[in-house]
Amino acid sequence: MMIIFIDGKKYNVDDFNKLDNLLHVFLSLGIDIPYFCWHPELGSVGSCRQCAIKIYDSLDDQKGRIIMSCMTPVQDGLILSMKDDESILFRKSILELLMTNHPHDCPVCEEGGHCHLQDMTVLNNHFIRRYRFNKRTHFNQYLGPFLSHNMNRCISCYRCVRYYKDYADGQDFGVYGVSSNLYFGRIESGVLENNFSGNLVEICPTGVFTDKSHSGNYSRKWDMQYAPSICQHCSIGCNISAAERYGVLRKIDNRFHEKINNYFICDRGRFSYGYSNLKDRPKKIQQIKNKINISSNITIETVIKEIINMIDNSSRVIGIGSSRASIESNYALQKLVGSKNFSNGMTKLENDCVQLSLKILNSGEIHSPSLKEIENYDSIIILGEDVNEVAPMVALSIRQAVKKYATQVALSKGINKWNSLGIYNVENKNKHPLFITSADKSALNDIAEYNYIAPIIDQSRLGFAIAHELDSQSLKVDNLDDSVLKLVKHIVQILLDSKKPLIISGCNSGSVSLIQAAFNIAKALHNRGLNVGLSLLSSNVNSFGVGLLSKISIDTLLDQCSSNENNTMIVLEHDLYRTLLSNQVDYFLKYINCIVIDHQNTKLFKNGCISLPTSNFFESSGTVINYELRSQRFFQVYDPTFNQPDVIVLESWKWLHFIKCKLYNQSIQWFSLDNVIDDCILDFEFLKNIKNAAPDASFRINGQKIARSPHRCSGRTAVFSNQNIHELSQPNDHNTMFSFSMEGSDQLNQSSEYIPFNWSPGWNSVQSSYKSVHVKYDLNQFSNIDVFVFKSNIEKKIDFFTRIPISFVPYSHWIVVPYYFILGSDELSQKSEVIKNHIPEFYAVLNFKYAIELNLKQGDKIKFYFKKEIFVFLVHFSDFLNHGQIGIPIGTPNVPLCLLGQEINKLQKDTI
Repeated sequence: MMIIFIDGKKYNVDDFNKLDNLLHVFLSLGIDIPYFCWHPELGSVGSCRQCAIKIYDSLDDQKGRIIMSCMTPVQDGLILSMKDDESILFRKSILELLMTNHPHDCPVCEEGGHCHLQDMTVLNNHFIRRYRFNKRTHFNQYLGPFLSHNMNRCISCYRCVRYYKDYADGQDFGVYGVSSNLYFGRIESGVLENNFSGNLVEICPTGVFTDKSHSGNYSRKWDMQYAPSICQHCSIGCNISAAERYGVLRKIDNRFHEKINNYFICDRGRFSYGYSNLKDRPKKIQQIKNKINISSNITIETVIKEIINMIDNSSRVIGIGSSRASIESNYALQKLVGSKNFSNGMTKLENDCVQLSLKILNSGEIHSPSLKEIENYDSIIILGEDVNEVAPMVALSIRQAVKKYATQVALSKGINKWNSLGIYNVENKNKHPLFITSADKSALNDIAEYNYIAPIIDQSRLGFAIAHELDSQSLKVDNLDDSVLKLVKHIVQILLDSKKPLIISGCNSGSVSLIQAAFNIAKALHNRGLNVGLSLLSSNVNSFGVGLLSKISIDTLLDQCSSNENNTMIVLEHDLYRTLLSNQVDYFLKYINCIVIDHQNTKLFKNGCISLPTSNFFESSGTVINYELRSQRFFQVYDPTFNQPDVIVLESWKWLHFIKCKLYNQSIQWFSLDNVIDDCILDFEFLKNIKNAAPDASFRINGQKIARSPHRCSGRTAVFSNQNIHELSQPNDHNTMFSFSMEGSDQLNQSSEYIPFNWSPGWNSVQSSYKSVHVKYDLNQFSNIDVFVFKSNIEKKIDFFTRIPISFVPYSHWIVVPYYFILGSDELSQKSEVIKNHIPEFYAVLNFKYAIELNLKQGDKIKFYFKKEIFVFLVHFSDFLNHGQIGIPIGTPNVPLCLLGQEINKLQKDTI
């Protein structure tokens, strides 16, 4: 039993690791102790001297000595004090020194109201400034479209550089100068290159780095309404907190989840929300007859009658689902059209990959680790997935996993895990192995032991060869080069020497054989008794969710529709022009009545016979299933009709349910999201766990709903006081346990998973989540931490896959391989103005030697035809991409997903 004494009180700290530092222990015990440089993920450097406490040698020691709690390990029997006069004066004096050069600009600083420096100033009772000399001033740099830089507010805590360089491995940001004359920034102004630079906003305890995308629609923290949500821009499903005012989404913050994103999110997740605020978003029903828009003043009742009439006169009604729509909305569409008439909205190639991944995950044979678990694997193989672009947070976790060997070495040498400088010095020569296969060089090459660059087919052959070397039951691969065989043996030896190997692959390469090879390796390691993990990534936050509802691809369903019949197609939150060729979609629209339900003004929405505006992720609630098959609930941030009563925006599942009830002359049965979920799990027993992804709408804390706004919010009536002084009644949220106001519970200790904003008494900044996040509260009613589909299923073991592809041989055609971009490849992020205005023109990639043969030079354009559709790209050259392949920016504007893996017969220089 480990006991420590703090200001005369006895504390049992058995629940904490014996190698924790005292600062972490104090915060975890709920004791308010000031700090700046410490961070639970970055450790301690002892630079700010703010966490000073006094330690006594014995009960008879009346004097004691001051120590820095962040640099002192916890030990049994320690006698400590943070309330003695000397410690209080020391901390207050240090803060006064830190503030000598800090500007007095809280009223105009965007950090005001959620600033850690403000919190600590109040905590230290520092109210009067005695410094009367000129303050030091700095030049502020341009750091790109996302971050503002104000160096005058810096207190030299070193957090930013420790995060950016040491944790996220950024190379274009550092600290310059000596002593008190320090500068944190780039060598010269320019866009920060790291995919996780946005976390500097939350890492910085002052206002040095602020969210530039928020500046254009700025509101103080206490004036905004929040809700816990799920990032929808990749298959990870990071937890976020979304903030709104006046019906405009203002900003996205990280929301702590111990198993997933922890303390950080990527730049795409943080800055891509602008699609929600687009002025051309559909807010009214649109109906087109004879190519003429007749949408003025159409009511819900009228348009539903039109839809019913259209359906009644149709030979067949089909539904196209979407991986960017919730489980509930996809289920509602399937319920309307029937399972045989419902497609998951994926191309055949993606659907094959998703269904194979689901089969593997459903077997339960190999564990699929969370982001946090990935950090604890000691050898990693990535087969074909460009994780840095398609799942950036996985790349960040891989970087931490590679560095974990340094932590182990440091611990063996007596260096505590929180001692970041000690671990950093060990880290340079000690890293866990990482092996990558890719079609071109990888962004993770700086930490990889080896990057095997080859066509996708040959990458899968390498994977099958590794599996055979591990287990002879896996089929042997013939005709491998000696260099490849040597690499195989080296990788196998590394895997066998490790305790926890991890294999990563997925659907983004469009290769079934790569996924099969990844499984074979994992199964071979599992058979040898190793604690192996297998991560299979998909393209969207709910790809696996909609894949569970239907195995029918969009190609298969559309091919069944004859042009000789009168068919109706209902498309849910899906732009077919992004998935299929434009001429192909145009052809279908000529003989299919198209009903579109979407929250974006897509090309399909504009061309639909009837187009219904729906709410997006921030305006509705629902469930998604991520790459682990973890079900998570996102919650409505605001009601879009409250600020604009004249708009017609309903949740997708409501539109579909109203149509179904009218079609079959039934009474309305779904009044809330809980009703949809109840029916869904009746029809799909394997989805029963989604019910437990979050408490239902009846949940209360001491009889109260959970407040969406901070208690300092200026009240219900202030929002529209410039228009009407009479009180406006807040809308009632029947779908969730939240209230649309400050009126409700904000008790962090009882609902930490669902408090939508960072706050605890006296701590208004994001640091409040670091203060008590490790305290184990009674969360029996909050079971969302580990809610998986298929979790309780009996294992259905899968045999080794045996279909090994032949080696790649370049012919007279070119195979399309995907190139992805963290900003621009995702459908919703590319619509955000701040991103759209700052991304360069996309390009195609060719082998450098072959480009010379075509007489191409940098800046030229190439064109090719695919099924009578022309594509033109700027050309970039690569020394690594094999001849016979062309790299195409799949998913970017005007580059449909169906191009992935296709054959291009003729390339030529575009002379226009």
